[in-house]
Amino acid sequence: MDEEGRAARWRRRGVTIPACLLLAGATLALLPLLLAASLLADLARGGRLALARLVLFGAVYLLAEVAGLAACLALWLAFGPWRRADRSRFEALNFRLQCVWARTLLEAVRRIFALRFAVEDAGAAAVGPLLVFARHASIADVLLPAVLVSDREGLRLRWVLKRELLVDPCLDVVGGRLPNVFVDRSAAESRREIDAVARLAADLGAEDGVLIYPEGTRSTPARRQRAMERLAAGPAPQRSERLRGLRHLLPPRPGGPLALLGAAPGADVLVLGHVGLEGLARVSDLLSGALVGRTILVRFWRHAAAAVPREPEAALAWLDERWLELDRWVDSRLVAEAAR
Repeated sequence: MDEEGRAARWRRRGVTIPACLLLAGATLALLPLLLAASLLADLARGGRLALARLVLFGAVYLLAEVAGLAACLALWLAFGPWRRADRSRFEALNFRLQCVWARTLLEAVRRIFALRFAVEDAGAAAVGPLLVFARHASIADVLLPAVLVSDREGLRLRWVLKRELLVDPCLDVVGGRLPNVFVDRSAAESRREIDAVARLAADLGAEDGVLIYPEGTRSTPARRQRAMERLAAGPAPQRSERLRGLRHLLPPRPGGPLALLGAAPGADVLVLGHVGLEGLARVSDLLSGALVGRTILVRFWRHAAAAVPREPEAALAWLDERWLELDRWVDSRLVAEAAR
């Protein structure tokens, strides 16, 4: 559902796909040398073999990209425009490919960084239609709904993602074949962007959902401070007062979530929270070794459609309250973990 032109899309892919293939080939050819050098560097600086783990994951990621692109090509050859093929079958196979890709990467993260996952109330995501509002704290948490909601529960999520992620070739190609929207964050929630998000919620069935990250970007203390300052100086300073208790999350940006709530009045809302991926906003953050051995706690809260207000002002107050609840839960889990 991306409105980007075909020429612009293929100009980008003409750069990203060859670059990915070349980088994958070079990395795999040099992998023994890269691992040896990274192990020596890790031993010299101490720590938990963070650099070697990152190199190994990078190799797995690039392999997954190459395999995913090969599968994309196979599906295109089987369902190309010259064939009279079932479009719904084509989308279903691309959805399964997306699930396998995400599952592979999350399993690689789990094994390489020795993570443990604990999921509470996973069954809350079993049946749609759903609007999924997810916390965004890390470069890795985008894999959680793809695996825990789509892959495990079979819910076909339609994603609202930032346009910058199109630099990933697999996400670009498969994401363009499925009903997703890649938003331009520089558009400052323009009417065009919000309308595109709202259209995702059309005709949601029992096996469908829409996922959005209401914060709009990964939460950091600096971003939270700037966001609160903008709220206080904006046209609705009462939101700043209402949300001043946030300690870990960013204030939710209203445009996309309110558009979805208005476009799908019969959909339940699923809030997806997690703890354990804090402080990992960039790839460079993984070099600290802080991720190694962590327990990632994931929890779902489901709210029935009838209990969710749809009028914009009331819906925004409801969303803010859910975000404050999620923030308090995150804080309580972090305090409990620190006390161990």
